[in-house]
Parts: sequence; structure tokens; C-alpha cells
Amino acid sequence: MIRAVVTGSESTAKTTLAEQLARHYRAELVPEFVREYAEARHGVVQFSDHGPIARGQMALEDAAIARGNPLVVQDTDLLSTVVYCEHYFGKCPAWIAETARERVPDLYLLCEIDVPWVADGVRDRGHMREQMQLLFRAAVYQSGAPVAVITGDRSERFARATEAIDALLLANAPDALREHDANS
Repeated sequence: MIRAVVTGSESTAKTTLAEQLARHYRAELVPEFVREYAEARHGVVQFSDHGPIARGQMALEDAAIARGNPLVVQDTDLLSTVVYCEHYFGKCPAWIAETARERVPDLYLLCEIDVPWVADGVRDRGHMREQMQLLFRAAVYQSGAPVAVITGDRSERFARATEAIDALLLANAPDALREHDANS
């Protein structure tokens, strides 16, 4: 099983891209847990909310993985929780940061800020896009996972992302075949 996580600061077309990729590959799609959580709280998230947010994100991920699809596409992961928690509160619960390090995906698709920022009632960092993106860049590169930088318009982003996922699938094809043969 391969996990590809679409990440980046807010309003970088992550959800659109994740949905496109899941459809294209007929992959499991893991939605962003925090979006609905924050919407239910009118965009206000406290430090104490990060435990439930992390557990909710992990539950969505684990459920998708358990369904056994060879590819899981995620619209963010725990790394986003760590980045935002540290940004807003200057700290993140150690168990969340540690769990994020343990759950590193096979590929990060880092969406850049070259698309317009769109307010939606939850997003609040439009004036800090470059600063937030620097935090995401640092976090994904420090994770040790392979990173593909995703830029351009919608079609260019999709092309760059599929190129990165295709390369990963091809590189892992021998492992998938061995696993299939072992289970046959």
C-alpha cells in the first residue's frame, strides 16, 4: 500500500487535487478532518482541540488503509496538525508530533502558493501565505519523505502530481508483485 499526502498551507487547492487524484487512480481518499471540525466551531480551534483533531485524522487514515486499496490519497495528514498547532500556539502536544513522525507517507505532494487565496470562513492566514508555506516546506523536507513540489494551474498541478505518483507506483511495482504472489 502506498500513501500520497497532498499538503501545503491553506488555500493551495489541496482538496481539489486530492479529489482529482483519487478519482484518477480509483484510490481511497482521506479527507481533511480538521475542516469539518473547525467549521462546526465557526473557525475557532483551541489548543485543547488538537488531540481530538489528531485522533480524528488518524481514524480517517486508518479506515482508508484498512479497506486495502493499493493507493491512498490524503488531503493532508498529521504533519499539518503539527505545523498549525506550533504556529498558532507555539507548541504541539509531544504525542502528536511523535505520531506524525511515525506515520510518514510514501510521498508528500507539496502544493505551492501560486494560486489565488480564497477566504472561506475557516481560513485566516491569507496575509501570511509566504510565512505559512515556509513552515510547510520545512516540515515536509524534515520528515524525510520524498517530496514533489506542485505548482501551476489546475491541469499543471494534476500533471505534476500524477507524474510523481506514477514514478512512485513504478518504483514500488516489484514489491507489490511480490506481495501479491505471497498472498496468492
